Amino acid sequence: MSTLVPPVFAGLVDDASLLPPGAAGVGETVAVHRKHRSAWYSPLLGALLVPSSLVDLDLPPRDLTVGVINDAAIAALPAAVAKLRAAGAVVAQVEALVARRGEDPQPGLGALRSLAAEERGLEVYAEIPLSWGLLAALDTVAGARAEGLAIRPKFRVGGLAAELFPTPVEFAAVICACRDRNLPFKLAAGLRHALRHTDPETGFTHHGFLNVLVASAVAVEGGEVAEVAEVLAATHPMPLIEPARARREDDRPLWVGFGAVNVLEPLTELVRLGLINGGFE
Repeated sequence: MSTLVPPVFAGLVDDASLLPPGAAGVGETVAVHRKHRSAWYSPLLGALLVPSSLVDLDLPPRDLTVGVINDAAIAALPAAVAKLRAAGAVVAQVEALVARRGEDPQPGLGALRSLAAEERGLEVYAEIPLSWGLLAALDTVAGARAEGLAIRPKFRVGGLAAELFPTPVEFAAVICACRDRNLPFKLAAGLRHALRHTDPETGFTHHGFLNVLVASAVAVEGGEVAEVAEVLAATHPMPLIEPARARREDDRPLWVGFGAVNVLEPLTELVRLGLINGGFE
């Protein structure tokens, strides 16, 4: 195994190239993922994310670690998991939206709780909207974990509308709420680059994945919402590089990771920032 990827970045980036807006064919995408798996930076990678709607296609996932992203009914997830296992894949996780914004997340959480109870070897991620019912939903997830179920929250921190991007203070409050409940969390959407930045085409301000990593560490070490928000709001690398470098040999605190359509993009940025000592052929 490569020693060029420090432990703090291990498994940080799931391969989301099968998800929109990925445009390559399934066979080509899986072949590229296998190349990533044999590369020096392979420790950076998490699972290959597979939409449940693609499970019936002729996937070649044998021996690959995959995660199922639900894009149908939650009730269909067990069958999708079974099909991938029958094809030789190692299914590590499933992820499903429990409610739309403004809807009650509790029924969807109940369905995922049942799945987690049936599939004890699976990590179940409940995508909870950053809206009404969030804190009660986190309490429900914490209660299920206290009973020994492998269920965790997932949050979408970007999208096609400005309101889908939480402010640094809003996001910091969510991170601290997870910290207070001992809930490791995943993220989706919006994490385009290492540093917080404004997209010149859309005008949307995206969170940076390096900001999130350092902010999560600050939260775990007892930081208050304002301190965590200050880290999330940073747009210059200097306040982030040294705290990240100081934690290079530690496990990543609280934050599980995120998916990227092109896993080489976050890798390239970490190399350019001097946080991963590698190179490309």
